[in-house]
Amino acid sequence: MFNWLFARRQGGQFLLRIEDTDKERSKPEYTANILEGLQWLGLNWDAEPVIQSERIAEHRAAIQGLLEAGKAYRCYATEAELTEMRERQAADNRAPRYDNRHRDLSPEQEQAYIAEGREATIRFRINDDAVITWSDLVRGDMRWSGADLGGDMVIARRAPADQIGDPLYNLVVVVDDAAMAISHVIRGEDHIANTAKQLLLYEALGAPAPVFAHTPLILNKEGRKLSKRDGVTSVNDFREMGYTAEALANYMTLLGWSPPEGMGERFSLAEAAAAFSFDRVNKAGARFDWDKLNWLNSQVLHEQSPAELLAALLPLWRSQGWPVQSADDDWLQELTALIGPSLVTLQDGIEQGRPFFERPALNEAAVQQLDSPGARPALQALLERLPEGPLSAEEAQALLGEAVAAAGVKKGVLMKSLRAALLGSLQGPDLLATWLLLQAGGEARSRIERSL
Repeated sequence: MFNWLFARRQGGQFLLRIEDTDKERSKPEYTANILEGLQWLGLNWDAEPVIQSERIAEHRAAIQGLLEAGKAYRCYATEAELTEMRERQAADNRAPRYDNRHRDLSPEQEQAYIAEGREATIRFRINDDAVITWSDLVRGDMRWSGADLGGDMVIARRAPADQIGDPLYNLVVVVDDAAMAISHVIRGEDHIANTAKQLLLYEALGAPAPVFAHTPLILNKEGRKLSKRDGVTSVNDFREMGYTAEALANYMTLLGWSPPEGMGERFSLAEAAAAFSFDRVNKAGARFDWDKLNWLNSQVLHEQSPAELLAALLPLWRSQGWPVQSADDDWLQELTALIGPSLVTLQDGIEQGRPFFERPALNEAAVQQLDSPGARPALQALLERLPEGPLSAEEAQALLGEAVAAAGVKKGVLMKSLRAALLGSLQGPDLLATWLLLQAGGEARSRIERSL
């Protein structure tokens, strides 16, 4: 989100790269989910997406160059040896780090390991005395010591000694940033240690380093990083829960960014892009607030015309098997206008629309109302006067008055009883509008008869 806003604000390009070199964690359906989610939100990109796995040759060529320059080397340490090293460090209460044991192997030592059948990772040399600095657009001046980066970094997975294994994240993003002429990298603060390592790689490869901005993480209500345990794993999950793209984009912009005074919290992507700057991005983590998202979503839904809202509700109603066809249907538009003001998410439209498509059961409160004094004669009097076909609001009000007079009850008795008969509950949308819709749909008479 912040990458897109910044690119639009600066008149630059928003570029998309699919980082899929981790074969176990990368599947075509994951890529499709990313592309669909961004398109749905309105985060359009300005060039064909770069698929990282299609650039392995370029990544391996960069690694070969580092090997030839003596800036990287083959490490033959086995997984068992590395595990034993880490366990010993833990027992001594030391931070885990590679001890650079194979940094300066002699040709004879290398040949001995190869003769044993060992495969090699490729590691990038990190000088413990190195000082890495950069000016972060969010966090200001940053400073890291090479000694704090965990020893020489693996940049390619294990492979036979005459080959280069699968290149790893920190190396490939640097190579691709250079190839794509990336000027700014905007990402979560959990990448800060990676940035220190990557800056060493830009320098070693003779590539210009981008400007970095490390944004706050999104936290759950307990203050921990938002994760799958919090029930949402992708943008598409929000879509299926009935949130609109406009509301979600609006809310995500507010996670970690404070709009200028007078702008308010309700705005479009274009309005956010026109105002976006990093001096208003917070350093502290942003807590995810479902109530705020719900409020924004309700505002978006309430601002839509019945026709717009109906177009969004139709697929949900069809999924229930209800006989809904066209958004041009006047009856459906009237129903949408009736329930629209009470919707928080589009999914609410299923339960609020259900009583108009399926005859509801009578709940306990409805049964008690229908058994109360005056209810039966009031409904009977209304039923006797109820014509076939649609009613106008004026005709309906006149019928109510006649039925109340004939039954000798207060109007409230008839109104509560009619609601119970029509909706099976004492709760629901405007009663007169509900009655007129059910009357036009040919349902009102049969429901009153059932209640009697």
